[in-house]
Amino acid sequence: MTEEMTDAMVDASERNAPTLANRFRGFLPVVVDVETGGFESDRHALLEIAAVILTMDNNGHLYPEDVVSAGVVPHPEMRVEQASLDFTGIDPADPAREALPERDALTHVFRRVRQAVRDHGCTRAVVVAHNAHFDLGFINAATARCEIKRNPFHPFSCFDTATLAGLAYGQTVLARACDAAGIEFNNRKAHSAAYDAEKTAELFCGIVNRWKELGGWG
Repeated sequence: MTEEMTDAMVDASERNAPTLANRFRGFLPVVVDVETGGFESDRHALLEIAAVILTMDNNGHLYPEDVVSAGVVPHPEMRVEQASLDFTGIDPADPAREALPERDALTHVFRRVRQAVRDHGCTRAVVVAHNAHFDLGFINAATARCEIKRNPFHPFSCFDTATLAGLAYGQTVLARACDAAGIEFNNRKAHSAAYDAEKTAELFCGIVNRWKELGGWG
């Protein structure tokens, strides 16, 4: 086989390699977690946000690539319930959080997400989260509140790992689903947006990759 033929075969292989864009119909799945001051997105403050950017290898397997996160200064018009702080362990007044104003925090995360959308040739990002409509609701509410015009996420479509884990493992609680999937989960680190997003990303990638190994997509 000539060197020219080998190069041509490599080029053809690269052109036909699976991509995130063709795997999810042009969407880029971005794993998100938010920590909040309550359950109602129109009343309660956003306290933390994290996003895990995914990538795909030439075999079509998904992997976490990097994480972008920010602590958020509670918006002055939003409420923070003490019960939520007791649950998450977040102290909004702690200077070690290095929290950003809500608009700045969203801009910081959105900038990285938009870059990933461009890098992977996708048209838009889609939220992947555990009980995803909760996280998406808070993102949409904060985006509207801050009058941010360029939200990179689809406004209503999302991938819910609680549903996927219920199908794959018979578990809908994140810690239990991770345990069933063989993913280490430290409950002492839970309820940090960055940690929960990373574990959710491992769970999502594991389910998608296992589906491929069983003869699914690709």
